Amino acid sequence: MGNIWEIDFYSRPILDANQKKVWEVLVCESPLDVNKQADSLFRYAQYCPSTQVNSGWLRTALQEAINQAGKAPIKIRFFRRQMNNMITKACQDLGIPAQPSRRTLILNQWLQQRMQDVYPQEPGYQGGTNPSVRLEKPLPQRLPDALEGQQWVFVSLAAGDLAEMSEWEISFGEAFPLELAQVSPETRIPGVLFFSPRALPLAGWMSGLELAFLKVDSNQETRLLLETGVSESWIVANIKKPQILAEAKGFEEAKQKANGVHFLGVQSDPKAESFAGFWLLQEVNL
Repeated sequence: MGNIWEIDFYSRPILDANQKKVWEVLVCESPLDVNKQADSLFRYAQYCPSTQVNSGWLRTALQEAINQAGKAPIKIRFFRRQMNNMITKACQDLGIPAQPSRRTLILNQWLQQRMQDVYPQEPGYQGGTNPSVRLEKPLPQRLPDALEGQQWVFVSLAAGDLAEMSEWEISFGEAFPLELAQVSPETRIPGVLFFSPRALPLAGWMSGLELAFLKVDSNQETRLLLETGVSESWIVANIKKPQILAEAKGFEEAKQKANGVHFLGVQSDPKAESFAGFWLLQEVNL
């Protein structure tokens, strides 16, 4: 599998000589493996004058990043929906698919680090918080009929056990180094396992959704939701039984203690030793 990149192209809290916001493109490699060293991942940063903010400038910057990396990524992820047209156009011109995604974990951390350590050192810095990108979300959708009614269960693993994930037999999946989430090997990582006689098609469908995270929503009735893309949400199950409600509460509590880290697995049955799908996930606030 080739590399996947995460990018952000947006204004920064810095003013130029004409009192206009300075823009910046950040490019970093997605860590696809649980054992990948974070400091070995490719990164590229370049400021952009406010007068040159367009898809052509971005395309040129991305081409420069590709030249430095030595090869193009197979896909580019971005989390700012308001930049969709410009980013998608620049990527299309380079022949690279662009995917709106909340799975931009290393990019989010890098952006926070630059907000704290880099931008305040720049001439023209304007203090303030990083604007949220949260937009109105559509109502959660029902899963496709063929995927409803699958058996599922709340489970957990020690973080140390997930270090062996690269040795497991997994058809579809993705991970990231747990050091990125500052999780110790002893931390219990909660998860949800799905069991289905159609495990491989189910995992294949999930792999095309740009998985973000699982969450238990109790705003109205208690539901297990699968969040995908930058705003999509799917109803996995309505939870009514007292025992499952207690397990759902425990899932969210464990997720908090693990800095939002959790996992989703797909198997043919509870006795299977391989995974049709397995994704390490993290819920983060953008």
